[in-house]
Amino acid sequence: MQKHTILVTGGAGYIGSHVVKQLGEAGESIVVLDNLSTGFKNAVLYGDFIEGDMGDTELVTKILQDYQVESVMHFAAHTIVPESVSKPLKYYGNNTCGTRNLLACCQQHQVKHFIFSSTAAVYGIPDDPYATEDSPLAPINPYGASKLMSEQMLKDTAFSSDLRYVSLRYFNVAGSDPNQRIGQSTKKATLLIKVACQTALGIREHMAIYGTDYPTPDGTGIRDYIHVEDLADAHLKALRYLRQQGQSIILNCGYGEGYSVREVLDAVAKVHGQALNIMEQARRAGDPPQLIAKAEKIREVLNWQPQYNDLEFIVKTSLDWEKHLLQQEQSKLSGC
Repeated sequence: MQKHTILVTGGAGYIGSHVVKQLGEAGESIVVLDNLSTGFKNAVLYGDFIEGDMGDTELVTKILQDYQVESVMHFAAHTIVPESVSKPLKYYGNNTCGTRNLLACCQQHQVKHFIFSSTAAVYGIPDDPYATEDSPLAPINPYGASKLMSEQMLKDTAFSSDLRYVSLRYFNVAGSDPNQRIGQSTKKATLLIKVACQTALGIREHMAIYGTDYPTPDGTGIRDYIHVEDLADAHLKALRYLRQQGQSIILNCGYGEGYSVREVLDAVAKVHGQALNIMEQARRAGDPPQLIAKAEKIREVLNWQPQYNDLEFIVKTSLDWEKHLLQQEQSKLSGC
């Protein structure tokens, strides 16, 4: 086996698969571990694929040994916020306990670098619409709490060993591979732009705006949307940073710009060329009025330069992917 292999947990999922694609295009040696609970094997375009769970210490140990793994990129997690509220132990069991087992294996086998898929949900409802890496950490749901616990375990593990890490706190991820090789394929995804694109194509009858009375210019919530390809590039930059002896660090991963729900839906309608069927509903508990990244630090530390900071481009790649999935489904039904 080649040295300096990268283990990507959850590499068959939405974000992980885009990172694997970019790693493969960069000529890296990759092994992907995914239990396919929400991922898709055909989304893994490079490297070796192993079906299994990142909490399986025996399996992870064998992979680390066989592949002489130098670096781990950890994406495997449950990510649906409402489900985390109704099934908290599922999230603590998988996201937190699973990460604990993975870190134990990494420490035992002297893995040098660890890149963690974290979330802006660790901030909860901040007083300031712009969240910095030093903003108070007050998650309001088990999903955010499970990720924050994992961050703390990672910090403590690094303190007691030679492991160094980058924890990337994602804001709202959207878009897909511009060449339509991979994208967000989860059937019941709740991401705003995906739902809006499915509504535009008639896959969903309508979509809801949850809350129109926020203290924002148009009354709807404002979020920071980042294209998945730029997010994937941040992971490669994080790996390079660690390989150049960079110290452990936590970084926000967003553009530092906010768009309201109405602005996003208007962009989808514009790109699609037709208005969406929208229903206005009451606010959901726990949704902050605004959550935007203060993202200067990631640019300075990683020399990260986003290429796709354009809402309409994000929407276009999302819409193109939904059309691709729809065509695949229609081909299956027609027997082609």
